[in-house]
Amino acid sequence: MSKRSDMADTPSNPVNMHRENWPESYDAQMFPLVISLLQAHEAHHSRAVTVMAASGLSLVEFDVLASLRRSPPPHALTPSDLQRAMLITSGGLTKVLQQLEMRGLVSRSTDDADRRVKPVALTDQAMPVLEKVMSESHTIVGGWIRQSLTGAEIKQLTLLLKKLVNTPSLS
Repeated sequence: MSKRSDMADTPSNPVNMHRENWPESYDAQMFPLVISLLQAHEAHHSRAVTVMAASGLSLVEFDVLASLRRSPPPHALTPSDLQRAMLITSGGLTKVLQQLEMRGLVSRSTDDADRRVKPVALTDQAMPVLEKVMSESHTIVGGWIRQSLTGAEIKQLTLLLKKLVNTPSLS
């Protein structure tokens, strides 16, 4: 049994603590769901970060490289397009791009049509690093999910999470 499953029966479990110590705000249907989503996110995040760190990448650096890799060849985007794809501040993105450029994982050039635009592109040096991290991440995270859920459960969970993500908020 996993550490998380064992926690469900302990008094320090957030669901039990909330139910016992703040019962007026406890929703027996929603609170366990939200806590489970947060715990699943943390479990995924910790596995993914471990894989990325082994290749010397932070989560945001990997996100930049993966966003570039998802774009059509030559795998280049403007900083504005990257920022929209990643939901990162322009200042934060500038710092990450500088770090990746110093390490030779991205290059910046000037657009001949508009000299103000400096597309960011993956370098040949970045490709094997990115492919290795993605492969290891699929193996570790995918293995963890497949060990926990059946194919039908994965499909059902994916559909349900997409439904949540695509439902407009009430406010």
